[in-house]
Amino acid sequence: MARAKKKADTFTGSFFEEDYLVRTLGRIAHDPEVALTELVANAWDAGASLVDITVPGVRDTALVVQDDGHGMSAMQFKGRWMRLGYDRIKHQGVQVEFPPDRSTWRRKAYGRNGVGRHGLLCFADQYLVETWRDGKGAGFEIGTQSTETPFKIVKETSFLRHGNGTRLAVVVERHLPDPDRIREILSARFLHDPQFVVRVNGQSVSLADQSGLIERMPLAVPGCPEAEAFVVDSTRAAKSTIYQGVAFWVNGRLVGSPSWVVGSEAVIDGRARFAKRYSIVVKTDDGWTSEVEPDWARFKAGPKTEALFEAVRQYAQEVFGKLSTNLVEESSEEALVRNREDFKGLSQLGRIEVASFARELVKSNPTVHPDTLSAAVQALINLEKSRCGAGLLEKLTKLDDTDIEGLDRLLSQWTVRDALSVLDEIDHRLAVVTAIEKLCGDPATDELHTLHPLVTQARWLFGPEFDSSEYASNVSLRTATDKIFGKRVSTTAFANSRQRPDIVVLGDATCSVVGTESFDSGNSNLMRIQDVLIIELKKGKSAIGREEMNQADGYIQDFLGSGALDGTPMFRAFVVGYEIAPKTSRDKEIREEGVLRGKVMATTYGQLTRSAHQRLFRLKERIPARYEDVSGADLSARVMQTATQSHLALVDSTAQESEKS
Repeated sequence: MARAKKKADTFTGSFFEEDYLVRTLGRIAHDPEVALTELVANAWDAGASLVDITVPGVRDTALVVQDDGHGMSAMQFKGRWMRLGYDRIKHQGVQVEFPPDRSTWRRKAYGRNGVGRHGLLCFADQYLVETWRDGKGAGFEIGTQSTETPFKIVKETSFLRHGNGTRLAVVVERHLPDPDRIREILSARFLHDPQFVVRVNGQSVSLADQSGLIERMPLAVPGCPEAEAFVVDSTRAAKSTIYQGVAFWVNGRLVGSPSWVVGSEAVIDGRARFAKRYSIVVKTDDGWTSEVEPDWARFKAGPKTEALFEAVRQYAQEVFGKLSTNLVEESSEEALVRNREDFKGLSQLGRIEVASFARELVKSNPTVHPDTLSAAVQALINLEKSRCGAGLLEKLTKLDDTDIEGLDRLLSQWTVRDALSVLDEIDHRLAVVTAIEKLCGDPATDELHTLHPLVTQARWLFGPEFDSSEYASNVSLRTATDKIFGKRVSTTAFANSRQRPDIVVLGDATCSVVGTESFDSGNSNLMRIQDVLIIELKKGKSAIGREEMNQADGYIQDFLGSGALDGTPMFRAFVVGYEIAPKTSRDKEIREEGVLRGKVMATTYGQLTRSAHQRLFRLKERIPARYEDVSGADLSARVMQTATQSHLALVDSTAQESEKS
């Protein structure tokens, strides 16, 4: 026992878990589509012209991948296949090696990091390899059930076989693939080279039968033999292809490598979404063979070649114009998602403007690179933030009146432009308050079309916590609102019902119902309503009494019991009138089993406007004080002095637009 302990203590090697290799292969070990794609790519790198895959119908039977590539000797197999992380480029170069009968072929290698060859581990923990070269073959049984090495040769044999090739076999224990799906994916990913055929259970997919074939069109080349163009959307079957671009097939053979550069001109930016999604194959007959260089690396320079290239470039632009509209929504949505957090911070109008800008930019420049589009969207979001003082004002209003240090710290981070933006926003809000004061006291006021929409839109009147663009009317809220107020809705026409879906017109009042949403912490894939704000504006010179407060209480109770809402939000209801009747409670709480679920508050138009005046005027006095009591005119002068000529033009145009609106 003592000797055994001493041996263990002095051991300096390392061990491997038995499934170490499988765990390091990522998707190759779990996704049969990825695993078989990697194995076919290996056959491509081996100079194969044909890959035959046999996919069994049930488990516990053999899956076979066989190719006619250059094969390997036993020594080459041990030096390449058995080397962990084999660097193919380092040891074999970029160009593919072909068997002797295809020595004139040219092809660039696909593999890089030496992990794809283990794709059969997706189906079981051991597999068989037979490889033969120049008539001599070697067989290997590869296993992974070892703690001393990630994988090893369990058994080795030798044999004689004519020609060259490699055969892989595995008894499927897991992840049985769908042969039809595998056939579609592999044909799409390797379609660019007609000299590389992949068959699954004896069947291959021709170019004309591709599931992603968008268009097949004769291509006229003036003074030359006719060509035929095929447009393929690789995403319909596979997420990507080995190459993207225009592939030229002359008499069933690929010329050079597919590229979006045709001749010396780029048809489109190869980094664009369109370029990564679509491929164009141009097929010609034997009449063009004389125009190809002997090594098939390129076309010969000359008038016929230039005519072909020009016809292809024009056709590619036509196709691009027809198909790019399909990418507008995808590209613009991706750019907005990449800037999601900043985008969410904009007002509802700001979001609409930024989203419209993204769409129009993609429409006018469909080849725009995703990074460029994202940067342009981010720039516009920043511009929207700087133009709108609402966001900056929101930060101010959330500070407590006694938090002098917080106010000083916040203002110290602002630029002169920030201060001007906030002052403009405050002036706008003061104008709203003044308008409400005049309208609520005018007996001739059309409350439904003027006063009520104005108040319900100015949620900041009811407190800084409601001063957020997150409050909106969604489908769930509208459904619940229709259910609760359905029988009480007035037949009076409301022309702006589409623009203001949050407003419900009742016989004696107008209600606005909006809410905020958030992800459910229990299930992050589902949105739930978090807060609901109900504003009920009474008509005429009405007084708010117990009946009106109980009615608002009933609204919340009905919402809670409707079953139409996603989630269990907190409700806040404001009942607004011209006065509050004596002995009427101004606040009321709604609880369920002791849990606070909502509050009802009574207020008057006068109270709303007085409170707003007090808050806004106090802020308006404090902000310029941060800049040494300079007046608004002096602040404006400072901005104009530091701006460049182009900036001045932008300021002038912005001001003109503001005046127009």
